[in-house]
Formats: sequence, structure tokens, C-alpha cells
Amino acid sequence: MNKTQTLYLKAKKIIPGGTQLLSKRPEMFAPGVWPPYYSRAKGCEVWDLDGNHYYDMSLNGIASCLLGYNDPDVSEAAKKAIDSGCMSTLNPPEEVELSEKLCSIHPWAKNVRLARSGGEAMAVAVRIARATTKRSKVAVCGYHGWHDWYLAANLGNDSSLDGHLLPGLNPLGVPRELQGTTLTFSMNNREEFLKVIKEHGKKLAAVVMEPCRYYFPDKDFIELVKNETQKLGALLIFDEITIGWKLCYGGAHLKMGVCPDLAVFAKALGNGHPIAAVIGTEEAMNGAHESFISSTYWTERVGPAAALAVLEKMEKINVSSYVEQMGLLAKKIWKEQGQKHGLPVKTDNGFPCLAHFAFEHEKANELKTLFTQLMLEKGFLAGTVFYPTAAHNEEALEKYSKAVGLVFEELAKNIAGNSIEKKLRGAVAHQGFKRLTN
Repeated sequence: MNKTQTLYLKAKKIIPGGTQLLSKRPEMFAPGVWPPYYSRAKGCEVWDLDGNHYYDMSLNGIASCLLGYNDPDVSEAAKKAIDSGCMSTLNPPEEVELSEKLCSIHPWAKNVRLARSGGEAMAVAVRIARATTKRSKVAVCGYHGWHDWYLAANLGNDSSLDGHLLPGLNPLGVPRELQGTTLTFSMNNREEFLKVIKEHGKKLAAVVMEPCRYYFPDKDFIELVKNETQKLGALLIFDEITIGWKLCYGGAHLKMGVCPDLAVFAKALGNGHPIAAVIGTEEAMNGAHESFISSTYWTERVGPAAALAVLEKMEKINVSSYVEQMGLLAKKIWKEQGQKHGLPVKTDNGFPCLAHFAFEHEKANELKTLFTQLMLEKGFLAGTVFYPTAAHNEEALEKYSKAVGLVFEELAKNIAGNSIEKKLRGAVAHQGFKRLTN
């Protein structure tokens, strides 16, 4: 056992779940093999506690580091904020500057509330919507975090709490009294959405959606959602936490030409530094004046200072266009190497900024786990999902292509020899939850 794996064994004894974030559990990638910890990270490269070097061709900070790890301009801004004192009895002026910047990027928005993480920012947005409309129920499409308001969607009719509408998200600990306060519908499913509207219409405070995930929604569907929500006097909330800034500077909704009442940003907004924002129209944000929404560390300095540097650089280098190129290159690699080695690989026409592929095989998850294991041996953090950053370049992708070719060749042999499981050095990777978005 090396330092990296040994520390995780200790962590699992004292940290429930092993890690603070489900998406960073090694079991989600390759149990017993995936390195749980890093000593340092720079650009698109990571070093574990044992000094092993990897190119990150996977989640890149769970989609938070769009500019790459430890971006020099962002780090400089963060260090300057620390040197100036990151906390005081008074407020940092950067929070006003950041709020003004966000409103200038989104002319439809007039008010901003800042937080420090995506999940809590979504809770803030829903609290504001409920306070503004004086209603309680919420309709959701997509993934929106871990708070009670959202997981209430999974409170079933039976006492064992098995009625999950979003498989994989356990609502244990969420008050059963919240059952029926959060309703779900799937992207582009008019019947599901209209059923929610018919049954709960005038009680809805908000309709909460990821504006898109891997594909744009049907134009007539998103217009239906906006129109029906508006007619009911409810608020439309767009969760841009994952897709925001990757597809378009300012968020996917600007590219779609559909403005919500509230929009929520986090992840890439801070490029590794904690910052989140809820922006909205003056009318929609009215409830924020009266509802108690307050937290000490929403007033620290580093988050907004880093975000200002992030916004400046993302606009300067046209980051959305660049990561699209890198994502397209990765898709090309998967397709060509898959065809070359006769491997059942499926790529699609989804957004290159959230590039992904799948193994079309009865043992798809076993293949995915083995792919990750073999790529680690060649110096790559890799799975079937790749979130490109501004730090990735053609040189790194060329090295990745060679590694993928060798690994795909080996996987094809394992399929032919029916030896996939025999090659695994640990258990099969755990699978995540099913989304409501495409």
C-alpha cells in the first residue's frame, strides 16, 4: 500500500462516506486503484502523495477549474486578497464589483446574492423564490444539490423511502413532512411538465432547471416552460452551476436566448476558489429583502476576488470556444481509436465542453472500470467523461490519444478472451444517479 491509498483507508474510518463529495469517491472510478489524494496540481496535471504524475483527462475538479488548475492570474488575485486580509468585521469591496460585473454580463438581472458553494446557492435561490411568491412547491428538472428542498423529491409513499424519482439519491434524514413539496419532470417531456402544472400550478413557487446538460432542449419545450411558469406567477430558475461559462461566456441561457427570473452560478466562477452567485430580476429577488439569508463566510474576500480574475480571463481568451476545440479532439480520438480496434465505443453529438463516450456492451461498467485502471498505469486520470479546460493542449491530447489506442487495443482483447473481470485489480466502479436532463 502506498501513501495515497493508505490515507484513504484511514479516512474511511473517520469520515462518513470517505470523502466530502460523492463525485470524488475513488469507488466512483476504480475502487482500490484510483488515487484519492493529490499533493499538487497545475494546469491539467496532478501529482498524488507518492509523487505519481497524471494528466487529468477526466473531471478536472468536478467541472470547477475551467481555466485549469492553479491558474497564475487567478492565484495571484487570491493571494493578493489573502495578503490584504481575507476576513474583517467590515465587508470586502470586491463583492460589489463582482455583483456589478455579473449584472453587466446579464443585462436582464438587477440583483445579486453571493454564496460560496453551488448546493447552498441553489437553496438560497429556492428560498428567495418561495419568499417572493409566498408559495411552497417547486418543480425540478435536473440535478440541484443535496439540500432538503431538493431531496424531498425522493420521498416516496412507503415508509422505507424507496420511492426514488432520482435513483441513487437517498433522502434519508429529509423530513417526511416535506413529501410533495418538490415535483419532478424530465427534459423535453411535455406531458410530465404539463401534469405538474395541472396538479400543482397555483401552488408552485418556482420551476428549477438545468437549462441544458449535454444537448439543447427542444425550443418549443423551453418556451412552454417559460410561458407556463410566467402565467402561473411562479419563477423560472436556471441552474448554471455545471454548464455555466463552458458553453457560452455568461451561461448557456444566453446562447439559448431564454432569460430566467433567477440564475445560479458556482464551480467555474471561482476556478477552484469557493464562490457562488444567485442573480435575478428586481421583482424575482424581492423576497431576499425580507427572508433571513445570511452566512459569515459569504463575506470573505478570496472568493469574489478570484471570481473577478476568472471572469476577466475567461472573456479575454474566449474559453468556451477553446474548450469546445479540445472536447471535439477528444471525441475524435475515442471514435477513431474505437473503430481501429473494433471496440464497441459510442460517441455522440453532445456538447464538446462536457465530452463523453460509452461502451455499448453488456459489461459496460466493467469495461469503464478497466479502462480507468489501465489509463492510470499510463499516467492519466481518465474515465468515459472529459471536461476540457484552457490548460489542455494538443500535446497533452496527442499523448492521451496514444494511451487510449493502447488501452482500447487491450480492452478489445479482453472482450474477445472473456477476461474483463480477471484483469480488474479491484471492484467494479460504483454508478451514479440518473439525471432528468439529457
